[in-house]
Amino acid sequence: MASNVNPTVRRRRLGQELRRLRELKGMTAEEVAERLLVSQSKISRLENGRRSISQRDVRDLCSVYEVEDHRVVDSLMQMAKDSRQQGWWHAFGDIPYSVYIGLETDAASLRVYESLIVPGLLQTRDYAEAVISGMWPEATPAEVEKRIQVRLKRQDRLSDPDGPLRFWAVIDEALLRRVVGTERIMADQLEHLAQLSAQPHVTLQVLPYSVGAHPGMYGKFAILEFADALDASVVYLEGVTSDLYLEKANDVQSYTVMYEHLRAKALSAEQSREFILQVAAEYAH
Repeated sequence: MASNVNPTVRRRRLGQELRRLRELKGMTAEEVAERLLVSQSKISRLENGRRSISQRDVRDLCSVYEVEDHRVVDSLMQMAKDSRQQGWWHAFGDIPYSVYIGLETDAASLRVYESLIVPGLLQTRDYAEAVISGMWPEATPAEVEKRIQVRLKRQDRLSDPDGPLRFWAVIDEALLRRVVGTERIMADQLEHLAQLSAQPHVTLQVLPYSVGAHPGMYGKFAILEFADALDASVVYLEGVTSDLYLEKANDVQSYTVMYEHLRAKALSAEQSREFILQVAAEYAH
């Protein structure tokens, strides 16, 4: 279940409000940085929610922007305090994609395209262990286990009794055919996919080889949307050493259109379930 105080989302909201105040003042990030004797990159990180914001930062910025309404200042200060709390994922130590987990935890809906790996929220434990070990060969058993536990904990969003995540996945046939672990693990994984896809809030579509070239050949991506209108949608692009978060309306719209093309080319949800069970049977026998 999403936390009432999600530090990642609070940082985003606070950063958006600070950017709005700066723009109302007619100042550039460079000018603000010069006034506060800090780097421009710090101002940018504060505004895009990628860095924790202290109450002192908020106070100094409100002073520069000449915010006179004490209620506004107090509200921003409280948001800064909330944004420094720890989400459930912090208990697992250093997680490279913790920003994404924070967004996923608070998202109302998630649309993903995957070409090579079963989406993390749909993985069985055995599949997760095999794929994590294969993609991170230098990891110790303890490190692999930690990532497995984080992945399994993330899956709670699909069974949240107070409002499960609305999940839509378009997956390439290639990830069904690639044997991760053993054929028995693959059979179990695909049967698990079929079971999950029968839930009303989970939609799964397979993009078969027969469609040929398609927009998803650029690579996997995710589109996160939130219930609160103040929280803009985000496109997430995962990298090896760093991740990319796109929040500009034009970028989100481009990926949304791309996703609609993928949905149109993919098999229907019912056809996809039958196809997945067919491949699972091939592995089982």
